[in-house]
Amino acid sequence: MSQKTILVGVAGASASGKSLLAETLIKEFASEHVCMISEDSYYKDQTHLTMDERVKTNYDHPESMDHDLLLEHLKMLKNGESIEVPEYDYSDHNRTKNTRHVEPAKVIIFEGILLFVNPAIREAFDLRFYMDTPLDICLTRRLQRDIVSRGRDMDSVISQYMATVRPMFMQFIEPSRQHADLIIPRGGKNQIAIDLIKTKIHSLVN
Repeated sequence: MSQKTILVGVAGASASGKSLLAETLIKEFASEHVCMISEDSYYKDQTHLTMDERVKTNYDHPESMDHDLLLEHLKMLKNGESIEVPEYDYSDHNRTKNTRHVEPAKVIIFEGILLFVNPAIREAFDLRFYMDTPLDICLTRRLQRDIVSRGRDMDSVISQYMATVRPMFMQFIEPSRQHADLIIPRGGKNQIAIDLIKTKIHSLVN
């Protein structure tokens, strides 16, 4: 009998600590076969658009995501099939021609801002966690991340935050917290929450 794959969804605002929680869980499950996939990998292909048009895309709106492909991949992993996850280039605002091969591991953690907005996608997860981090902290982290890691300047990050990031959080992301099994305050270093999650994942795996 094939090993069941447990799909875990971690949602919340941009820079709320989703990746940190996922990375912490991967370290905690060092003896298990665990991997992480970012919802950012599923931004739609924008090869048909000019760079100016790509820059204007609202990347915090559900329409920016190829959720059809994401749902297909979730179903494939559940069925014990491997997937080819798209690779996204933040500087080019587009997918690259490369993909990442992912086998159906024991536990696969998906992290992303819009994972719980689409009913079919959120229902595909065995566990759903929402990172509840104050928006001022998220903005500070986002500034540091985008300037250092993604080659952005401060003005563009703040402008995007005010124009789309915060409004889309209020419209789509914050309301989706009601669909979480557990709402986690204080980000990815909340050890009590991590211990609870570990216990639940172990019970599902075993």
